[in-house]
Amino acid sequence: MDMKSLAAPVHLPPDRMGHGNWLLSQARQLAAGALTGLLVCGAPSAPPALAQASDQIEAKVARAGALDQIIEAGVVRIAVPSDLSPFGSRGPGGQLEGYDIDVARLLAEALGVRLELVPVTSGDRIAALLTLRADLVVANLGVSPERARSIAFSSPYAPFFIGVYGATELPVREAADLKGRKVAVTRDTIEDRALTKLGVEGVDILRFDDNEKTLEAFTAGRAELLATGNVVAAALMKKDSDRKIEAKFVLQESPASIGVRRDEPGLLHWINVFVFSKKLNGELDQISRKWLGGPLPVLPTL
Repeated sequence: MDMKSLAAPVHLPPDRMGHGNWLLSQARQLAAGALTGLLVCGAPSAPPALAQASDQIEAKVARAGALDQIIEAGVVRIAVPSDLSPFGSRGPGGQLEGYDIDVARLLAEALGVRLELVPVTSGDRIAALLTLRADLVVANLGVSPERARSIAFSSPYAPFFIGVYGATELPVREAADLKGRKVAVTRDTIEDRALTKLGVEGVDILRFDDNEKTLEAFTAGRAELLATGNVVAAALMKKDSDRKIEAKFVLQESPASIGVRRDEPGLLHWINVFVFSKKLNGELDQISRKWLGGPLPVLPTL
């Protein structure tokens, strides 16, 4: 039997070809080569097993996942916060900057593609992913069973906890002390759900559509208390140093994870490897020191 066609070398894809298209091309060439070899030797037709294997290869490659599509397109679209300093907000020149923006840049660099930032507010993060406006969400996204019904999460890449904050002289030390108080919170966030779950009767929860409006309501005195993340509160205390604000109690530990569509296990696996490697080489620690003012703590894994 002449096996030359089976031994033909598989060439590397030229730059102009997409990764998924190249794989499909190679699968077809290998299948065609095997079939030619059999026919030269007098076989009346390709064995069913070979034909089935060829069909399976083509079907798998034709269903190229998001990871291959991103590499083929040469760009990754990442949803990042635009209203949540120090994770993501507009700098003096109007450009986006913060912890999550640095992580997004690092991620695009590791993929070897161009980065396209998609600014979002807290309530729009998951929608940006599900409506295909973004490939990934790197926007201080906390993990919860409810959210996991819609999207998948990577292992955490950033520390975060949420709590209730207010003036030092305000006698609030536990959930029961919220009765009769006004608390500002951003709508449809982890802190919103945690605050609601407390079930305190007589508390007036003021919900706002983005973090800037929530902070504005608190600083303007329309709310006595603020339910938010530790880093957001720290930035507020630094900005308004004359006002004595303190953490009253912790609502929930909620480290940030990267959001991915549920049907993209290949992309999720790559992101988990990315997070793991950037923890090991210290690059995430550098970003933490830059934006959060301290080393990256030990984070849980999924």
